Amino acid sequence: MVDEPLDTTTVNAPETDASAQINRWYAVQVASGCEKKVKQNLEQRLQTLDVADRIVQIAIPQTPTVKVRKDGSRATSDEKVFPGYVLVRMILDDDTWQVVKNTPNVINFVGSEERRRYGRGRGHVKPLPLGPAEVERIFRQSQDQEPVVKVDMEVGDQVQVLNGPFKDFEGEVIEVSAERNKLKALLSIFGRDTPVELEFNQVKKEN
Repeated sequence: MVDEPLDTTTVNAPETDASAQINRWYAVQVASGCEKKVKQNLEQRLQTLDVADRIVQIAIPQTPTVKVRKDGSRATSDEKVFPGYVLVRMILDDDTWQVVKNTPNVINFVGSEERRRYGRGRGHVKPLPLGPAEVERIFRQSQDQEPVVKVDMEVGDQVQVLNGPFKDFEGEVIEVSAERNKLKALLSIFGRDTPVELEFNQVKKEN
């Protein structure tokens, strides 16, 4: 897997053969946080550059996420399965390779780097298609997975109690139960560290 953009002066289009004339899924590394922008730009480019018959699907696999705020309210959103990557189902040839590679914020295809035969510069990356089993696993994970529950608190956070019998006490979170909207914090009571169960909306996280 390539972690850095390649010098485009040393990049060559991949060789094509009969086996490449099949729609296959490829992973494309993109700039952080630009997944949706790349998808939108690529969808426009494949129309204007007349390759829509060979670049047939662009996907950003996501899973549902429920975030529990400190006041106990919940917000539903989607979270990317592979941040920094976009999946493209395409027939790989010189034209489609150029369209994807030259899309703004695209770094490179995921594949194997082939070294140059001479000189000290880097070679080019030969895109490698994802296997059918891997593709099935990725999309099954994004479609069938139960919503991931996340809270704005985690073990080790320092918190202050806002109300109740332990108001103004400070302590450390030792357990978080998102399903029950509760946490346990270790509070110093009569000089002893004592675990106390609290509602999310009873505490605030200290900076």
